[in-house]
Order: sequence, then structure tokens, then C-alpha cells
Amino acid sequence: MSGRIAWWQPEFGEAERERVAAVLTSNYINDGEVTQQFAHTIARLTDARFGVGVTSGTAAIYLSLMALGIAHGDEVIVPDITFIATANAVSMTGATAVLADVDPSTLNLSVEAMQAAITSKTKAVVPVHVSGRAAEIENIVRIARERGLTVVEDAAEAFRSRHDNRCLGTFGQTGCFSFSPNKIITTGQGGVIVTNDEAIFHRLRELKDQGRPVRGTGGADVHASLGFNFKLTNLQAAVGLGQLEKLAARLERIRRTYCIYRDELAGTNGIRILPFKIEAGEQPQWIDALAKRRDQLDEFLARNGVGCRRFWFPLHTQKPYLREDTDYPNSTRLGKEAIWLPSAFQMTDDDVRSVCRLISNFYCQ
Repeated sequence: MSGRIAWWQPEFGEAERERVAAVLTSNYINDGEVTQQFAHTIARLTDARFGVGVTSGTAAIYLSLMALGIAHGDEVIVPDITFIATANAVSMTGATAVLADVDPSTLNLSVEAMQAAITSKTKAVVPVHVSGRAAEIENIVRIARERGLTVVEDAAEAFRSRHDNRCLGTFGQTGCFSFSPNKIITTGQGGVIVTNDEAIFHRLRELKDQGRPVRGTGGADVHASLGFNFKLTNLQAAVGLGQLEKLAARLERIRRTYCIYRDELAGTNGIRILPFKIEAGEQPQWIDALAKRRDQLDEFLARNGVGCRRFWFPLHTQKPYLREDTDYPNSTRLGKEAIWLPSAFQMTDDDVRSVCRLISNFYCQ
């Protein structure tokens, strides 16, 4: 790690260079066959029937909601602890993002809070699998079905994470993955929507490409419906395909990193590693924890050459979605303690143990 332990860092090699060079040689760098290959591969790796490549995870959520008919006047429930993109994607449709508190044991959407947030205007829910940890997705889907709601999974941090022998992202009508630079694989910016519904798949294809049901010429094309431009390019997809060649090793490294943190810090008062059901197939994207004196811990680790990342501010504290703290007791309390520990797939066992020793030293002061 070059003398410093990074929280995260992407990595590229010859496989990506060769694939990008092949796209440049082809002289077709727009959304085309390479993009379709990448989206199909992501669908196959998540056991989904269809995959659609788009510009980002945010676009994936937005287009999913559009394909499901979400529009102005509707309400969509999202958890209060998530990256703001989840709520922003709802706002892009013209619908209202309704915030719901989180489960204190997982930081995922609280099923009880979700139920309390449902009104006659509620049309969908967007559960987030924080850090790759499964939300109570079966209960969420069951309640949504009973109340006539659709489910769009924000699986941006849950690529290849499994629950009940199924990949996260395949329980709802759609699942949305992000391949931004701080993900296990990256395309720079980009995302893929997976679905098992052929009608939704075709609508997504139209929505991301100016309403065209198939790739056109840019001239005398049929635009059968309203659509936009959210295409993922062959260049980006080529990087993603190259990244996938290292996927298995990266996933294994992060699982091992989690297990070391879990075991080494089990007896350290002041910090609690949030759980992953590794044996059941959950795959961490990053290792997160609840830490007393979090900000001081972060500063202490930084002084000692270790990078961390503090959690997002709860959405209800952000100006576009401002609400009262009293309505979100769990996220208000735990948002001040949540932190991501170094999770980079370049770490060694010794790197992880070094971080654990520093954390233990901090809490023994």
C-alpha cells in the first residue's frame, strides 16, 4: 500500500487497456455491442434474465422508476441513511422522496418505518443494501405486494452479494448497480439495471436511448415513445469487462478483510463492526462500523497513515430533504457513529491487522 493504507483505490491493468484499444480500433466508441456484452455479463453474474447498461447508478434508479410509471404526484419511500443519489433519482421523476428511518442493527431501511410511511400516494419503495448487507428484502417485497407497490432495489453497493441463495438486485422489479470508481469493479461512471421482466427490459431500452426500441442510426429512426440519453459507451463497458477478470480475487480479499476486522476487534470497547452473513453469501463492498468518538478516531487514524470514510449525513439533514431529527431517531443517533474502515482490495492481512492495532490503541487511551 506504499506506506499508507488507503480507504479505497481503483486499479487498472493490461486487460482494460487491451479492451479499450480494441474499441478504439473498431472506431465505434458509443453504446454498442461491447456495452450489451457488459450488461449481459452483469445480468448473468446476478442470475437475472436481462441487463441494461446506463450512465450511472443514479440513472439506473431513475429509469427504473420511470419504466414502472412513477411520476409527479407519487410518493416513493427511501431510507434516511443512503447516498443522496437514491432520493435524487426519485426527485428526477417528479415524485416525492419520503424518508424512512433505519434499522439500528444494519443501517438498512426499517420495515416498521417503511410501513408507517405508506400513504395513499405511495407507489414504490427503494430499499438500499448498505455496504452490500441485505436489507429485509423479503419482508419489504411482501409488504409492497400487499399494498400494491413496486420495489426498485438500490444494489449499488451489493454486486454479487447474496441473500437466501439469490443475488441482491433480483428480488424487486429491477435491481440497480453502480460502477463508480469506489466499487469492486468500475467503469469510471456507469451502471447496469437488471430485471427478470421482459416488458420492463424493453421499456428501459427505450428510456435510455431517446425512445428507440433498438439501436438506431441517428437519422431515420422510429422513436415509439418518450426517451432520453443515458447510454453507457463501449469504452466504459470495455473497462468494466477488463475489471471483471479480477472480480473473484477482489471479492475474496474483501471477505477476508471483513473477517479479520470482525475477529480482531471483537473485544474492543467503543467500536462495533457491522455484521455480514458471509457464510450465507453476503458480500461486503466495504467494511463499516459504529464507533464512539468517530470523528476523533478518523483523525487519529489519518495521522497514522490510515484512510477512512465517514458515513453520509442522514438525508433529512440535507437541505433538499430537510426534516426534523425527532422523526428519525436511529439515523440521527447512528449517523454520527457510522464509518467505513479501510476496505481496499489491495490490502494485505498485515495491513488489516495494523489498522486493528491502531483502533485498539485509540480506545485504550
